[in-house]
Amino acid sequence: MSGTTLGISEIFHSIQGEGSFAGWPCAFIRLAGCGHGCVGCDTSYAEDKGEEFEIEEVIQSVLTYQVPIFEITGGEPLLQPAVYPLMTQLCDLHKKVLLETGGFISVEKVDQRVHKIIDIKPPSSGVAQHNNPDNIRLALEAELPHRHTFEFKIVIADNDDYQWATSLLQQHQLTDSFTIMMGVAFGKLDPAELAEWMLRDRLQARLQLQLHKYLWDPSRRGV
Repeated sequence: MSGTTLGISEIFHSIQGEGSFAGWPCAFIRLAGCGHGCVGCDTSYAEDKGEEFEIEEVIQSVLTYQVPIFEITGGEPLLQPAVYPLMTQLCDLHKKVLLETGGFISVEKVDQRVHKIIDIKPPSSGVAQHNNPDNIRLALEAELPHRHTFEFKIVIADNDDYQWATSLLQQHQLTDSFTIMMGVAFGKLDPAELAEWMLRDRLQARLQLQLHKYLWDPSRRGV
């Protein structure tokens, strides 16, 4: 792809299903390509090449939805160089722009106005060793108000994941300064069990469900 061309898996209009903006109408730009091979990936179809769009075409497409929030996701959106000017141009339009990234690539080059939702992969993902520590460093070093544009997400499949995650959060004191969204790997862990662990440990994090998977069929695309 060129500096102005993006490989797009899908562009769609839905309810934001995850994170601190859950429940809001949102326009999603799902970029194609990833290659990290996370166990349990629920958007493996985004591995395909996708369709090529110019940045301006993407912007004009999402503006038609007339929504308050735009999310750029994947796949792994930061693999494509043109994603950076896309985010900046959306921010220049005074839009709320969210980036959901797998956490393997540094967000250092992302426009500071973008709300960055950074996945932290636990052991069950099979790729925990590829978490990029630079993202935690950047969050901790960020000054206000930019510190509030960092949010972390951890998807828990079992108690081992939970223990690993709570240890990491404590090590970096992430719950002191950032929104931490903790969810379950769909179909692998009862959300009520995760809720019990969090309450027992007085964990200062937010339990999240993948709202779109409860509103629609979990295998449905474009939601």
